[in-house]
Amino acid sequence: MAAVHPITRQISSSVQDNKQASHNICLSELKNCFIFDRHGDKKSFSSLFEHNKAIVIFVRHFLCYTCKEYVEDLGKIPQHVLQDSNVRLVVIGQSSYSHIQGFCSLTGFPHEIYVDPERQIYKRLGLRRGETYMETPSVSPHVKSSMLSGSLKSVWRAMTSPVFDFQGDPQQQGGALIVGPGPDVHFAHFDMNRLDHMPINWLLQLAGLPALDFSDSPKIINI
Repeated sequence: MAAVHPITRQISSSVQDNKQASHNICLSELKNCFIFDRHGDKKSFSSLFEHNKAIVIFVRHFLCYTCKEYVEDLGKIPQHVLQDSNVRLVVIGQSSYSHIQGFCSLTGFPHEIYVDPERQIYKRLGLRRGETYMETPSVSPHVKSSMLSGSLKSVWRAMTSPVFDFQGDPQQQGGALIVGPGPDVHFAHFDMNRLDHMPINWLLQLAGLPALDFSDSPKIINI
């Protein structure tokens, strides 16, 4: 049987951008990169996918309304669905670790979450800084707020937080990887702008997990 090579090209969720642009991702270049948990304890980035497959979501910053609403839907994925398939679901932000607990409380996200405060992993992966919009804007099925109302909510949360900051670089964009076990990269998507999140059901199916119904309470869809 011929060897199956891991997918290392981007599949865009944008209607306008249907090209599959290659990303030469070499995870060995990230072996000295560390992430921090909510207690400030550090661990190696590679430990997330050393022994199992992992869906790794990089978010813009913790005050971003689109990231908040996207992570709220990620939090609806039942833990047993992940455990049954030995898949980890990980969110990585780029703020201080001190903001993790507040973001989890706000979104109800029950799975693993870490931060890369110096953006070392973001930079080495080549995640975009700045936003690019197409003629037909990206539409995320997970973002419910308009750009105006969402931006006002983000500013209000910044103003009412104990320390006025945006909990990360506001220009930094996120992305998604499906990796492991080991250094194999099965899928990579780099966000073009704040609305260019990969639909969660696409990620679940690419990782070999059942799709969910996010319209109300999460229900498994048999396909």
